[in-house]
Amino acid sequence: MPFAYQVTVDSTDPHTQAIWWAETMDWRVEPTQEDFIRRMIAEGQATESDTIVFRDQLWWREGAAIVHPDGADAGIGYRILFQSVPEPRTAKNRLHLDLRVPADQFETTVARLAERGATESYRRERGPFSWTTMTDPEGNEFCVTRAL
Repeated sequence: MPFAYQVTVDSTDPHTQAIWWAETMDWRVEPTQEDFIRRMIAEGQATESDTIVFRDQLWWREGAAIVHPDGADAGIGYRILFQSVPEPRTAKNRLHLDLRVPADQFETTVARLAERGATESYRRERGPFSWTTMTDPEGNEFCVTRAL
């Protein structure tokens, strides 16, 4: 049986990161579930300090997620959770995302991401493969890979 999965990314500003990555990947930010949050508080299972108001909506303070559009409504599929941590990234990522783009869209994709706040770190080629390593606005590494 194939697994649905979630990748979790440590973040100092998870709600802003979720928005940036949703726009980058053409995914969507998972809805906030304000009614559920308020019910959890009313039942004593959470407190107001567990929440944050971000862009006029109530969210869990600890994180925000983005979901792949094909499986989001069914509650299955692929999800990236940005969870709050107090410290910024200080070492090389042990895991990173590779965004594979068609060869004819490679340069425009790298330029578009740079305009949106990503930083280009370096470019590499190995045989028929080429990629650009970038960092997102919080310094997390990811690659833009030219699809064959």
